Amino acid sequence: MKNRYEALLVLNTQGKDDNLKDIVDRLESEFQKEGAQVEQVQKMDKRQFSYVAGELDSGYFVNFIFHAEPALITKLRTKFKLDPEVYRQHYQRLQEKKEKAPKKKMAEAK
Repeated sequence: MKNRYEALLVLNTQGKDDNLKDIVDRLESEFQKEGAQVEQVQKMDKRQFSYVAGELDSGYFVNFIFHAEPALITKLRTKFKLDPEVYRQHYQRLQEKKEKAPKKKMAEAK
């Protein structure tokens, strides 16, 4: 059963700001190659870290919303851990989107 997930990736783009679109496109294709159905990609901009983490003081944040099997998350973590352009990664299971029932009008309720 496929679940809906959100993946927040912090990218190490030092010296690669020109190639940012290529990096995001490559990561999206990696999700699809592994069997995930990407619903949305949110490019959230470059942000400063609240503290210096090693040699980096900032990173480019990208949020992926996708559908995948639960076992795929472990596979993606392992794959992106080896990717030098992915600095940090966080995955979270999301609730399925539910259709909202139409609101009743006051005249119909009486």
